[in-house]
Amino acid sequence: MGVPAAAGGGSCRAILLAPTTAAVLFLLLLCSCGTPAAMAAAAGGTGGEGEQYGGARYKDPRQPLNRRIDDLLGRMTLAEKIGQMSQIERENATADVVRGYFVGSVLSGGGSVPATNATAEEWVDMVNGMQQAAMSTRLGIPMLYGIDAVHGHGNVYKATVFPHNVGLGCTRDPELVKKIGAAVALEVRATGIPYVFAPCVAVCRDPRWGRCYESFSEDPKVVQQMTSIIPGLQGEIPANGRRGVPFVAGQRNVAACSKHYVGDGGTTKGINENNTVATFHDLLAIHMPPYYSAVIQGVSTVMVSFSSWNGVKMHANHFLVTDFLKNTLRFRGFVISDWRAFDKMTTPEHTDYINSIKLGILAGIDMVMIPYTYTEFIDDLTILVQNGTIPMTRIDDAVRRILRVKFTMGLFENPYGDPSLAGELGKPEHRELAREAVRKSVVLLKNGKAGEKPLLPLPKNAGRILVAGSHAHNLGYQCGGWTITWQGVSGNNLTVGTTILDGIRHAVDKNTELVYVESPNASFVEENNGRFDYAVVVVGEPPYAEGFGDSLNLAIMAPGPSVIGNVCGSVRCVVVLVSGRPVVVEPFVGDVDALVAAWLPGTEGEGVSDVLFGDYGFTGKLARTWFRSVEQLPMNVGDKHYDPLFPFGFGLETQPSMTA
Repeated sequence: MGVPAAAGGGSCRAILLAPTTAAVLFLLLLCSCGTPAAMAAAAGGTGGEGEQYGGARYKDPRQPLNRRIDDLLGRMTLAEKIGQMSQIERENATADVVRGYFVGSVLSGGGSVPATNATAEEWVDMVNGMQQAAMSTRLGIPMLYGIDAVHGHGNVYKATVFPHNVGLGCTRDPELVKKIGAAVALEVRATGIPYVFAPCVAVCRDPRWGRCYESFSEDPKVVQQMTSIIPGLQGEIPANGRRGVPFVAGQRNVAACSKHYVGDGGTTKGINENNTVATFHDLLAIHMPPYYSAVIQGVSTVMVSFSSWNGVKMHANHFLVTDFLKNTLRFRGFVISDWRAFDKMTTPEHTDYINSIKLGILAGIDMVMIPYTYTEFIDDLTILVQNGTIPMTRIDDAVRRILRVKFTMGLFENPYGDPSLAGELGKPEHRELAREAVRKSVVLLKNGKAGEKPLLPLPKNAGRILVAGSHAHNLGYQCGGWTITWQGVSGNNLTVGTTILDGIRHAVDKNTELVYVESPNASFVEENNGRFDYAVVVVGEPPYAEGFGDSLNLAIMAPGPSVIGNVCGSVRCVVVLVSGRPVVVEPFVGDVDALVAAWLPGTEGEGVSDVLFGDYGFTGKLARTWFRSVEQLPMNVGDKHYDPLFPFGFGLETQPSMTA
């Protein structure tokens, strides 16, 4: 019989002889023309065909990516494919469920943890237990665990909590943001998790939106700059690597997720999950640019927004999800839904659920976040495929994309978390990076009344200082939402960090008397009239997250305004605002000596005291327009009628104090 030349193996001619085992082996070796892969294959090695894996090419890391995907996809049943498309909540992910439904992904919702104050090791044990169940299935496809890490590994006790994006945009420092991404990746990997639902690349056009602090800026150019966090999280694509395809450098990096596609920051009156009214031109000019940057930088996944565009739910928008994102932008990763998004496609929720599944999957959603109703989803999607409503080609496209990301991030070769990374969680170098980010993000809005000397930087050797305000000594307030719990919490026992008051205590001279009164009334100030050199008043918003944070008045929480009035009427004072967005300050801005926007600084409050006392100068510039009154909203830089209190890009600068 004829023995062909090895594929890709040179110009040997076919030789006819009896096909004995020895002769065939000899001819294969001869015809390989010396290529190591072919010689290894002939000798029974791994030579590109996955022999040592029982012929399963998908298990062989030396196989080309598409060959691995094709091989695995060709082996999968419909149940296994739909399992890959399903992402369920941690609390439901028992070994039997993961194994029985071939679950492709698990997530932690906000505040969903293995135990209160769980250690990194406990997280790793939990994730690895679920992974063991996934790996024990027929094909051994690893499970992908995802978590929100929108300003650090915020769900996890003792993690470093970085400033929220609203502050990072004010740094105008893409390299700093990239370093933050790398630090966050290490802390997430320390808990055995390889996937984060970050960054949010929304272009927030109305601060009444409760997620505005997750947005870097109202300006798409600034948001594009800050997508540098993606190569921080995922690792930098090598110089000779392909741009625009999913990329994760290794086991110290994580797969990222750009969200929420698209127009989430442009809804009417900033109402969460509402309708964005915009022409296609405006959508492309304002809300789409960050996705161009994200895709070219190899972002692994894109999460679709709850919101609508001109009345069409984004989760049902085939044109934007498939035609534009997948086909025009050539995004090659997978598209994931938001939390229970298919339920929310109807009002009331979860009515005609099977139709919502049909619309969402046909629109191009690849992985569906179904924390609780996963059995209903799996059953309904199975019916839709079996009756021909959803073609198998659409299922295969979804699963191909999911597998591409899993293969690209090395999940098949390294499915388990690494306990040796536990020391990365909250380590000093990351806290110092967060402190740097705080001091570069705070914005000095006012420094001295007309005709008077600037108040900042504050002298450290003052005789007596008053510190006041609800946010001066409250770690939960300064971290904001998405910290330990979904909405955030008040208090200092939620995690490890340094409050702004702690920072002030560390900064001032040891002989300076520091008096802290959270809510001083008028009589207290009157009784101490003339006894304080100056005061630091720290006030702001309570913690909140999506939906619950929507606000039509954008007011400072009580008793903040009265504390400002009581203190700043008698003592030279600097007011520090801790908030997720610009808030109403015009009524009192003329009465204060200095005004500082500290945003939501996270766990490292010393970053605020660093600039207050002149160890470093103020350099932050507003990445959002600061309005005079809510009646002006929405108002953004470039608008025809633009009359802000402080314009986009504003920020006074100071030099480091010579005595600091």
